[in-house]
Amino acid sequence: MRLGQISWNGAAIAAAFEGAHARAIAGHSLYDLLCRAEREGTPLGALARQLASETPMVALPRIPIHPPEVWGCGCTYESSAAFREAEHGTREGFYAQVYRNERPEVFFKGTARVCVGPGEAIGIRPDSKFTAPEPELAVLLGSRGRVLGYTLANDVSAWDIERQNPLYLTQSKIFTGACAFGPVFVTPDELGDLRALRMSCRIERNGRTLFSDEVGLDKLNRKIETLIEFLMRSNPVPAGTLLLTGTGIIAPQEAALAPGDIVTIAIPQIGELRNPAAALGNGA
Repeated sequence: MRLGQISWNGAAIAAAFEGAHARAIAGHSLYDLLCRAEREGTPLGALARQLASETPMVALPRIPIHPPEVWGCGCTYESSAAFREAEHGTREGFYAQVYRNERPEVFFKGTARVCVGPGEAIGIRPDSKFTAPEPELAVLLGSRGRVLGYTLANDVSAWDIERQNPLYLTQSKIFTGACAFGPVFVTPDELGDLRALRMSCRIERNGRTLFSDEVGLDKLNRKIETLIEFLMRSNPVPAGTLLLTGTGIIAPQEAALAPGDIVTIAIPQIGELRNPAAALGNGA
């Protein structure tokens, strides 16, 4: 099943998607629906089918949920760990160790405040010369870390700020428009084997492709269950939390985002996440 949100009378309401059509779930945001399913002990998909309108409509997906918390994972692909080692001029340093070790890197990405949905602007920090997209598979969590669905995410990052000092990670990761995700959540039963999926990313500037790459999710060096288990250790995140699983696509500094660039992330079985980039200052 494909679940997300649409605009309805000026508000975001939950919807079940079927191609270009949506069946509205009146009176509920997706977060409301998720919380109700938790209270009633009903599977989210079953409740959505029960409440969805019988009349499909053409509607564009907007941000699928307003998550109470967003968390990220790093160095889960060899390409990401190797790029960070090269940036810092280290050989077999702590980035490589994180890639190999049992304990993954897990960091706080923010709340709904820094999140945007399909078509909305992702942010470029005014104090960064190398803000770049990080295409990732994201997981929607229920209580006790249950996987409710998967979507596309862009862990927008100011690489040059992290490059100055690893302790600046938070500043490189949390800012206005730093997390885009969507267009919809696909339930695990529909998505099937994650390792068979391929993700692509493209950056366009003035109508031409500035950067393009793709990666197979079989290159993810962690099980999703392992990432969730470490996230939940002494940290019982609330239902509706989004977990980003790391990137295997690295845009070079030559493709640093500029205002007006268009970033498109895609997995055919999930859809396409497309966002313009904008310089979002302190007052945005």
